[in-house]
Amino acid sequence: MFGDRIGSVEVLAVVLIALVIFRDQVASALSAPALAAWTTVFVSVLVQAMPFLVFGVALSAVIAVYVPRSFWAKALPRHPALAVPVASVAGVVLPGCECGAVPIAGSLIRRGVTPAAALAFLLAAPAINPIVLTATVVAFPNNPEMAVARGAAGLVVAMIMGWLWTRLGKQEWIKLPRRPDLENVSKARAFWTSMRHDIIHAGGFLVVGAAAAAFINVVIPEKWMLTLAENEVLAILALAILAVLLSICSEADAFVAASLSQFSLTSRLVFLTVGPMVDLKLISMQSGVFGRRFAARFAPATFVVAVIMAVVIGFIMVEMTGKGA
Repeated sequence: MFGDRIGSVEVLAVVLIALVIFRDQVASALSAPALAAWTTVFVSVLVQAMPFLVFGVALSAVIAVYVPRSFWAKALPRHPALAVPVASVAGVVLPGCECGAVPIAGSLIRRGVTPAAALAFLLAAPAINPIVLTATVVAFPNNPEMAVARGAAGLVVAMIMGWLWTRLGKQEWIKLPRRPDLENVSKARAFWTSMRHDIIHAGGFLVVGAAAAAFINVVIPEKWMLTLAENEVLAILALAILAVLLSICSEADAFVAASLSQFSLTSRLVFLTVGPMVDLKLISMQSGVFGRRFAARFAPATFVVAVIMAVVIGFIMVEMTGKGA
C-alpha cells in the first residue's frame, strides 16, 4: 500500500506512536530490577564505546579518502613478517579503543596494507596505546608493573597473531562489506559517504554486542566470582571469559580489574589482555567488517594466544616482583 515509501523514518514514527499508546505498560516493564540493570549496562557500554567508534570511523574515512595507496607501500616493509611488528608498534600512537580500531583495520586492508599487518594493528592499538597504559597505572597505584606487563602482553599477542596470519590465514576468509563508489566524487563528499556507511554498519553490530554483554551481566551471579577466585586456574579462565562477556572499553577496563581484588594479579592481567582483543561487541563488529568466516577463526585463536601470553608474562611479573595478588 505504501510502495517504496517505508523507510527508517516511518519505522521510527510507528515505534514512537506505540510507545505513547503503551507508555504505562512500558514504564512498568522498565521498573523491573533486572531490566533496569540490563539497561544500565547496555547504555554504559554504548556510551563508553561510541566516541571511540566515531573517532575510528572518522580516521578510517580519512585513510580511505585522503591517504594515497602509495603511502602505505612506503610506510610499511613489503615483507608481511617485517610489516607486522611495525604495524603493532604503530598502535602505540592511536589513543582509541577496540571499537575504533576495527573500521581502521578494514580501511587499511582496502588501501592495500597486508592483512597480517592490519590485524596486528587492530589488536595492538586498543591494548598498548598511551591512554590505556596510563589508566592502568592509575588503577593499580601499588602495582606499576601491571602497566608494563599489559603493554608487553598486548604487543606480543598482536605480533604473534599477525605472524600466524601470514602462515595460516587465507584471503577468502576476509569479506569486507561493499562500500559506495568514492572515486568519482569530491573528497569532502567521499569522506562523509564513507563515514556514514561505516558508522551505520559497525554501529549496528556494536549495539548487538552491547545488548549481549548487558544480558550476561544480569545473568551471572556475583557469588560465583568469589568461589572461582580461590582456584588460580579457574580464576584465570573465569576472568578471561568474563573479559569477553563484559565487553568493557579498554580505556575503562583497568578500573574494573582493580576492583576485582579477590583475584590474583596474573588472572587480572589475563582480563586486561583478553578484553581489548576478544569481547562480544568486538566479535560482532569483526563479523560485520571482515565477515563471519573471519571472526569464527580469528577470535578463538586470539583468545587462546592472549590467555597463554598473559599467564606467561604474569608469572614472570609475579616471580620478579614477589607479588601474587
